[in-house]
Amino acid sequence: MRMYEEDGAAAGVPGRGLWVEEPARRRRMPDPVRSSAVRAVLIVAVTLTEATITFFLALTGSWLAFPMVLIGIAATIVATWAVLDVWITRQMWNQRHGVLSEPSSAAREPRRGRIPGHEGRLTAPGRG
Repeated sequence: MRMYEEDGAAAGVPGRGLWVEEPARRRRMPDPVRSSAVRAVLIVAVTLTEATITFFLALTGSWLAFPMVLIGIAATIVATWAVLDVWITRQMWNQRHGVLSEPSSAAREPRRGRIPGHEGRLTAPGRG
């Protein structure tokens, strides 16, 4: 007795099949932004690992603790720059390739269009 048919639908059971494509919730990041984000995640992971090792070396009183603290300070600076690089790369991408800007539902129409009887006038209401 097979539980699923060849097309992925459950045998004898109505409803969803085994594999159903769902649309992505968010658009994919541009390639430069994604690569800088991956680089930042790797650098931050290495920095956190190094900080953990430094902590345990300091607990044991090892002579390697002091050089590792200096390396940890440098790694923190590099990790901070890597995270800022993601933000800078994203901003540059948006400036160079444009952002689709659509008015929200809360956007108000221009004032001249809302005042009845003053569609063509540029003066303030009540002044003439």
